[in-house]
Amino acid sequence: MDRTKWPGRRAALPVAVPGIKFILGAAFLTGVFFYLGWVAAGSVAGVVTLFITWFFRDPDRPVPKGDQLLVSPADGRVIRVDDGVHSEYLAESCQQVSIFMNVFNVHVNRIPLDGVVEKVAYTPGRFINASFDKASIYNERNALTIRTSGDQRFVVVQIAGLIARRIVNCANASTRVHRGERYGMIQFGSRLDLYLPPTCRIQVQKGDRTKAGVTVIAKMPSVST
Repeated sequence: MDRTKWPGRRAALPVAVPGIKFILGAAFLTGVFFYLGWVAAGSVAGVVTLFITWFFRDPDRPVPKGDQLLVSPADGRVIRVDDGVHSEYLAESCQQVSIFMNVFNVHVNRIPLDGVVEKVAYTPGRFINASFDKASIYNERNALTIRTSGDQRFVVVQIAGLIARRIVNCANASTRVHRGERYGMIQFGSRLDLYLPPTCRIQVQKGDRTKAGVTVIAKMPSVST
């Protein structure tokens, strides 16, 4: 996992901050090839530079209003919706929503709902295809346990995949986070799991497409006063 501090916002240009070094490196190499007169190599490097820039794109998103709305942490496709799940991160039974990100998705991850990060748990592991459920158990992953203002807890887990080899996380324990806020990415991959209280009303189903910070995944129950 990349523990380098990322400010949780995009760069001056609409690209993710962790991607800047890759873009600059590829652009520099492209320039060197053309300077040396290696047109074919420069052209290939130029295409690679464009792809890397596109991969690290980070568009602004209109976050829906509503205190109880929990939004998607990732762009991708819902590959699992289940209840009665037992997770290593929560003591009680919970619901699980899993989102698979392919190489064509925006890879910046966003906070699903306002709260305080109670725990950050990084687990080294393997790089199984992230579309398999066993990836949630065996793959490299980073989990945030977040406590909401209503004293409810949910967990969002970044999971590396077959191609993804670096998880970036800028959320630290004891910090307050906000719905739709950028908090990290999985470079060149792969999957995010949400573990939600059983009282949540899930708003998506398997096969749905999601957008980070926009798609409503679930509604938290209102807290009685």
